[in-house]
Amino acid sequence: MPDINSSLIIRAIVPAATGTFGKVVAAISEAGGRVGGADIVWSTTTTVTRDYQVYVRDGEHGDAVVAAISALAGVRVASVASQVLIVHEGGAIGMRTRAPIANRDDLSMAYTPGVARVCMAIHHDPDQVWDYTIKANSLMVVSDGSDVLGLGDIGAEASLPACEAKSLFLRNLAGIDAFPLPVNTSDPRRIVDTVALCSSVFAGIHLSDIAAPRCFEIHEALNARLDIPVLHDRQHGTAVAVLAALTNALAVVGKSLSSATIAVTGQDTPAGYGTVALLSAAGVGTITDSLGGADALVRFDRPATAACLDELGADAIVFNLEGTSPEALSRATVYASALPGAPNQLNSAIAFPGIWKGALAVRATEINDAMLLAAAEAISALCRDEDGSVSADLVVPSVISTNLVRDVAAAVQHAAHSTGVARLVPVV
Repeated sequence: MPDINSSLIIRAIVPAATGTFGKVVAAISEAGGRVGGADIVWSTTTTVTRDYQVYVRDGEHGDAVVAAISALAGVRVASVASQVLIVHEGGAIGMRTRAPIANRDDLSMAYTPGVARVCMAIHHDPDQVWDYTIKANSLMVVSDGSDVLGLGDIGAEASLPACEAKSLFLRNLAGIDAFPLPVNTSDPRRIVDTVALCSSVFAGIHLSDIAAPRCFEIHEALNARLDIPVLHDRQHGTAVAVLAALTNALAVVGKSLSSATIAVTGQDTPAGYGTVALLSAAGVGTITDSLGGADALVRFDRPATAACLDELGADAIVFNLEGTSPEALSRATVYASALPGAPNQLNSAIAFPGIWKGALAVRATEINDAMLLAAAEAISALCRDEDGSVSADLVVPSVISTNLVRDVAAAVQHAAHSTGVARLVPVV
């Protein structure tokens, strides 16, 4: 099936004659592509140049579509560009300023001599750094590029677009300034030292795409060393999303967390490890890696098969967080996947923007289990009707759901305050 993530912008120069547009569109369709739009770039008395937005399955399919267009008499393909690469051209994020510089007074206040007064205010009272710098609303997004989006170890520089994407989410969804910092080392001690030495600029550290087991070591070491929160999106964000979805999925089949048996495979992965820890904190009845008779299966290693469904109990719940499975989708009472092709897409971005917004609002010193549990509860509540009922096709909200970040942030603020890790009183 054509995929927007493999869409192309194909610039074709065709004869300025009746019927050539239809021939190009027909060639794309016959090759299995789908035209999303066509715009005239320029025209002459003899030729018309158009940009065709074409949805394809993958790179090989895209090549076949281009070949089909090129085979038309009188048609020349001038260029082919990936729409995803176009979106990321120049980077996904940038920097904005808040202080104007329009005249000499602006210059004097923003820089010398005015800035010296701000520097000395912080020198005499270090807590004022929260009020007069970017610190209070800033996060560092850290990766070593060792486990990027299912691509594996592709290196720090190649992880930069993924770090930018997390920063983009945090800015657009939660209003938080996040800056990517890929680190060119796989040594946990050097990563910890690097992050700690740069941490004075930030109110929190967001770990991303770091392979197990060193991600656990890095998280633990930074937590012990810093007085600002440290969150690993796969370990903690995914766990929160899974717990919220499981709460609702079990409600669909008339079961509760406290009595349920949850099978979690891939427990050595960051997401698997974090999920087991959070399910334990939530009081789940039984957590196992054995499928036999389990009420729900959460897979972080590979997609569920038909044989897996045969082992599970009645009204099976299946969450495929690694790949997808048509068999599980058709047979499970409640199904969720990390991919967008089925109901209930599960990923860490459902949770971490709201968690961070809440943690920063009260200047939390850490993100603890109580805050994660509160976030999961707020997420699950968004899927409930007025009478408390929930649908099998909506056990977890969309990343861009209305009120998602707001409700999660409010719950996290109160949990931080009640557990003594908030520097400020909750504002909601």
